[in-house]
Amino acid sequence: MIFDTHSHYDDEKFDGDRKELFETLLSAGIDRVVNVSSSMKSVEKTLLLTQEYDFIYGALGIHPSECGELTEQALNEIERKCRNSKIVAIGEIGLDYYWNTPEPSIQKQWFVRQLLMARQVSLPVVIHSRDAAKDTYDILKENHAEQIGGVIHCYSYSREMARDFLNMGFYFGIGGVITFSNARKLREVVEYLPIDRIVLETDCPYLAPVPNRGKRNSSLNLPYIAEEIASVKHTTVEEVYQHTYENALHLYRMNP
Repeated sequence: MIFDTHSHYDDEKFDGDRKELFETLLSAGIDRVVNVSSSMKSVEKTLLLTQEYDFIYGALGIHPSECGELTEQALNEIERKCRNSKIVAIGEIGLDYYWNTPEPSIQKQWFVRQLLMARQVSLPVVIHSRDAAKDTYDILKENHAEQIGGVIHCYSYSREMARDFLNMGFYFGIGGVITFSNARKLREVVEYLPIDRIVLETDCPYLAPVPNRGKRNSSLNLPYIAEEIASVKHTTVEEVYQHTYENALHLYRMNP
């Protein structure tokens, strides 16, 4: 059994073969997938996917780069939708200073507000953080996110920063980047992290691992990620699958 904890199957890149691809995923042993929204449009698409496919679950939230037009009314609507039993997290939410739009003050405002929403609906959070390590950590700390729980998606910071997030009880989403030739820092982080804090993710259709880097990503590429983690952790791929599956169930508070 394999669990993809972070995907974007609502993306238009899957419009031509989504149903056929999902059938292939199940036959490949990928039996749980969380589709993570980023905009109001993807919130609706994610809900539809969770209703149509038993093995698809959802995370609802607004990505920092999409929060410029967010309103309280829209957020209240998301909160209502989060009462659906197939919704297992709030996300992806956080900070993205790489693009720097909207301005950081607006990103911070809606990050804090969505953390409050996660607390109100008792769901963990999926954190997007790019070029914003300190502000992300400070906001999580100030808002007692250790009481909320969640995962740092596509972790890209230092080992020292990982220790701080680890001390807050967060999980770490590891995807295709770990297979890249320039991923030495991430491999050091994975070596440092306890295996019970790592979950597999693809972020598909983005960030396909080597040897498919640059192509459309899907959960079918998870074995390449698991193999690299197994190599770094000096264990077997089967152990990686087992631990990351159990970790994902704990992260999203799902029944086995």
